[in-house]
Amino acid sequence: MAAFLDRSHSVARPGFSRWLVPPAALCIHLCIGQAYAWSVFNKPLAQLLCTMQHACPPATSKAISTTPGDWSIASVTWIFSIAIIFLGLAAAFGGKWVERVGPRMSMFVSALLFCGGLVISSIGVWTHQLWLLYLGYGVVGGCGLGIAYISPVSTLIKWFPDRPGLATGTAIMGFGGGALIGAPLAVGLMHYYSSPTSNGVAPTMLTMGILYFIWMLVGSLIVRVPPVGWTPAGYVAPTSERRMITTRNVLLEQALRTPQFYLLWLVLFLNVTAGIGVLGQASLMIQEILGVSAVAAAGFVGLMSIFNMGGRIFWASMSDFMGRKTTYVIFFVLGIILYVLVPTFGHIHSTVLFVIAFLIIISMYGGGFATIPAYLRDLYGTVNVGAIHGVILTAWSAAGLVGPQLLTYIRQYELAHGVAKTDAYNVTMYVMAGLLVIGLICNLSVRALNERYYMSTAAAAEAGA
Repeated sequence: MAAFLDRSHSVARPGFSRWLVPPAALCIHLCIGQAYAWSVFNKPLAQLLCTMQHACPPATSKAISTTPGDWSIASVTWIFSIAIIFLGLAAAFGGKWVERVGPRMSMFVSALLFCGGLVISSIGVWTHQLWLLYLGYGVVGGCGLGIAYISPVSTLIKWFPDRPGLATGTAIMGFGGGALIGAPLAVGLMHYYSSPTSNGVAPTMLTMGILYFIWMLVGSLIVRVPPVGWTPAGYVAPTSERRMITTRNVLLEQALRTPQFYLLWLVLFLNVTAGIGVLGQASLMIQEILGVSAVAAAGFVGLMSIFNMGGRIFWASMSDFMGRKTTYVIFFVLGIILYVLVPTFGHIHSTVLFVIAFLIIISMYGGGFATIPAYLRDLYGTVNVGAIHGVILTAWSAAGLVGPQLLTYIRQYELAHGVAKTDAYNVTMYVMAGLLVIGLICNLSVRALNERYYMSTAAAAEAGA
């Protein structure tokens, strides 16, 4: 088994179509994208005991739990936060291992971790041990998320040197769209497994762990790496200095010494911070600002998920033509304008303009994730791009903590000082715009690397570039 998973056994034979690799990556990313649908478990997890004791409030009630011993919403939401933290840590520390063992082995291991985390969590639900959910989905599953997220990136970039944005955008689109599968699947399974004494959470997690493992295993079996030196027919390496696309390579250790790495870390951190806070509070925000119904707000959240997914492939594909730096300039400039205008759209009660603004914002949030691997490839080459991408994803972990908390605490501060709910997000929107101004400056400061950071031609050849 270990030999079959070895990188040497996944080298493509003549005639293999590189277009089979994006579907293999999608098998992985559509599964781990379930993380974006974790919130569907929050209320059922907080009602485990009251369901068993027939003491839950009516389904129409806004109350969560009335039974002593049930977990609070605050305690179960930490499961997702822990998973995102360990996603970043696993991607950062596992990047070089992923490069060394190849995508087949890393995809298989990520399937064991992510799906194993769901199984451990199901045991935690059955035994009502919250620490098992922190350990299962949070730590073990989070490590699986991180390894799975970066596993196909380097391989896709090597198969598509002519369209790296399109290739990585296709895969990462799956992560953004995973909730469109994961949310209804979880809800449907909980309904199927529910009984008078159970809301079906534990068997749902177990079933999803099994189903996701099968699909992730399919992805690991399909994926291949190109032979050393392979290029598409007719491919000519880019030489445009204006777009900062290098044909040379930089190792992870050297990349971490470049100012460009830290500028791009801030670029990703600030873009994600501005978007992730809004993503987490979208339903509440549109209800409080525009007074729409909960059903309409749910539709708004669904639209945002679609634009989050579509923006990943749209913007990443466009970056192949516009250049990565120009694409991020658009993200920041357009984002600044839209965040500043959102309070005005709220004041004039224009639901259409409000919705359009946030759909564009969230498309650029997703596009930022999908474009950053190609940006790194342009600057650092292909040899260690997966490892470099893994480390830079710590910006996501940091933003996942800062963004939602920033929005929540500013809102609470405004309400505590007598600001009406309809105006409680105005300061937040201006703060987000300010963060994007800083991100724009960081992006404009990115320049081509100094020659001293590049590997020698002989060293690059030995590394398989």
